[in-house]
Amino acid sequence: MTFARTVLSDIRPEEMGVTYSHEHIIIEEGFTTLANPAFVLNDTDRVSQELSQLYQYGGRTMVDTMPAACGRNILKLAEVSQRSKIHIIVPTGIHLELYYPPNHWRYHLTADEMTDLFIADINEGVDELDYNSPVIKRTPYKAGLIKLATGDEPITDHQRKVFEAVVNAHRETGAPILTHTNGGKQALAQVELFDKLGANLHHVVISHVDKHPDMDFHRELLETGVYVEYDSHFRWKESGENRTYQLLEKFLPKYSRQIVVGMDMAKNTYWKSYGGKPGLIYLLTDFIEELHRRSMDQHIDDLFVNNPQKLYSFIQKK
Repeated sequence: MTFARTVLSDIRPEEMGVTYSHEHIIIEEGFTTLANPAFVLNDTDRVSQELSQLYQYGGRTMVDTMPAACGRNILKLAEVSQRSKIHIIVPTGIHLELYYPPNHWRYHLTADEMTDLFIADINEGVDELDYNSPVIKRTPYKAGLIKLATGDEPITDHQRKVFEAVVNAHRETGAPILTHTNGGKQALAQVELFDKLGANLHHVVISHVDKHPDMDFHRELLETGVYVEYDSHFRWKESGENRTYQLLEKFLPKYSRQIVVGMDMAKNTYWKSYGGKPGLIYLLTDFIEELHRRSMDQHIDDLFVNNPQKLYSFIQKK
């Protein structure tokens, strides 16, 4: 049976309901937050408060995107899911290099060793200390997603090793893949490498691509069959055109089954519970109101419900 793997349990895809497809729910203090304290998101009371409000507005599932050893705290993710009733899909995988110190273990493991680590996160349970200790304490809380990231420059040899490990774990477990791009840079190269390595492109989502201004780029990317995730809608200046809505108007008519949306609120200054704005409910209030205003009502279920269910379900092995 097809399922989505949340931090607390496996659920039927139809139980996911309204889904935020790219979020940051918990970011623990560490190397990631030293350069930017606004990335700290570790107060379970504040996070649970905002997730509970989201639940009241109809939100049911959130996809967290902080993978191994860069701020992930599996115990806190399980806690806020229990307290708020929001299903949380937790990632394994590896983020951009800038989120790790230069001598991190990510640079020393082989692709096979990384593969084994990712599979263990998915099948056995995420380490309580998130691989920041020589002692591994596996929890009952499992990852349901594999993440990787590329930056501005062409894909490096080290990143290719991460790609190989991610695809190997994806093929072995059936877990979906989510990627970070810097505003769509290297997105097409990511897809080409995924295809070469044997990933199922219909279970891959490329994030943050609505920052890319070229309409031909978006068409070419969607034609590959991958999903794309848009989350820049609240970041555009109010005085200018909102490119996210322009892209949705342009591509939803033909590619409505390949687009998902999120908030990507990695800074506490975006969270109302931390005194910031616009807050998580923005996506279910202002964003949906704008879709109505632009006559895109018929696509709301695909963006929030139908597409996430298909994308984030595990592939059944034959």
